[in-house]
Amino acid sequence: MFGQSKAFSGFSVDDLDRARQFYGDTLGLQVEETGDADMRMLTIKLGSGASVFVYPKENHTPASFTILNFPVDDIDVAVDELAKRGVSFERYAEFEHDAKGIVRGPDGPSIAWFTDPAGNVLAVLKE
Repeated sequence: MFGQSKAFSGFSVDDLDRARQFYGDTLGLQVEETGDADMRMLTIKLGSGASVFVYPKENHTPASFTILNFPVDDIDVAVDELAKRGVSFERYAEFEHDAKGIVRGPDGPSIAWFTDPAGNVLAVLKE
C-alpha cells in the first residue's frame, strides 16, 4: 500500500529558532523553514535524500530514544568536529565509553550519542 509513498519522519522541539541553528549551523544540514506566522515548521534535508519534518510543540517532551542516526566513515573525526562545534556527548551507564564518549565493541558499530537543544537524542556511528 505505501511501498511507493515518499514517507518522512518528524519530531517536535521546544524552540524552532534554536533547532534551525543547531541542525543548520552546528550539524551542517540543509534546513528550510515553511509555514506561516501562525505555524512555523522546519524541513531538514538529509544526505540520503530523505527529509525530516520538525515542528514546535509548547509542551515538548524530548525523545528518549535515538531519532536520527548519522553514519560516518571516521567516527573519531566526526566526534572531534562535533565537540569543536560545542556538542557534548551522552554517556549511558549500560555502555562502556572511551574518553571521547564513543562506545566501541564487538556487539555493534562504534557509536556516540548527543542531543539537540530540545533534548532529542541523535547519534553518530561508524558506517
